[in-house]
Amino acid sequence: MLASGDSSSDVNALASLLRGRRVVVLTGAGCSTESGIPDYRGPGTRARVRSPIQHRDFLARPEVRQRYWARSVLGWPRFRSAMPNAAHEALAALEQEGAVLGLITQNVDRLHQAAGSARVIELHGALAGVRCLDCGEREHRDALQERLLSLNPGFSSRSAEVRPDGDAELALEAEQAFRVASCLRCRGTLKPDVIFFGDNVPRPTVEDAFALLETGDALLVVGSSLAVFSGFRFVRRAAERGIPIGMVNLGETRGDGLAQVRVEARAGEVLPRLASALSA
Repeated sequence: MLASGDSSSDVNALASLLRGRRVVVLTGAGCSTESGIPDYRGPGTRARVRSPIQHRDFLARPEVRQRYWARSVLGWPRFRSAMPNAAHEALAALEQEGAVLGLITQNVDRLHQAAGSARVIELHGALAGVRCLDCGEREHRDALQERLLSLNPGFSSRSAEVRPDGDAELALEAEQAFRVASCLRCRGTLKPDVIFFGDNVPRPTVEDAFALLETGDALLVVGSSLAVFSGFRFVRRAAERGIPIGMVNLGETRGDGLAQVRVEARAGEVLPRLASALSA
């Protein structure tokens, strides 16, 4: 059943699919857009967002790293201040009630944890952490923010439009004048502790996610177009195993043909109603 709206019948169909089953949830950027964090592929997004940074370019080109950190300094405060929305809270409540076993997320914002979700597998890491590519030393992003602002006095006063994943728009001359901080231990190269496009999710993380999926007998996909294989592979595995799949998303997804129920609506509108239906 492919539902086209968020009517009561659509939510009831999704609840019927999931009721009495151990649900594993896969979430994408659409779960956090209502918290003010833009996505890459949501409705109307392609016209305003440039291509995301590539892993190989960040490693190989100092000017790419300079551009990334300059933009991140402006985007991080608003990204960090984002709060969980109704979708995050509903998923946390469902986990606490035992209806949801855990979450696999493509998001790097840690809003699931902030909402109270306990079992969260972060496929793409989290922007709250930074690590040195040379010695492996880790640093919290807040601490690095202070160092970056100290190296670039007055930079925080610039205005910028926030982009996905803590990025921001910035003039080229401002990027080129930006001073990049290095590792406190070895003076090496720092990288946000996330998976950039073109990089691979660590095998232990993938194995943990598949292990979680294997313990469930239903999969709920929330706010993901599934365009990236790192998320789509779990939908494909669920379909191969005959696990029922439900989806909540605005816009088409790569896995539409594999879902038994699909609700075309915002996660923050559907999930609280779904939680109420499953608790009834």
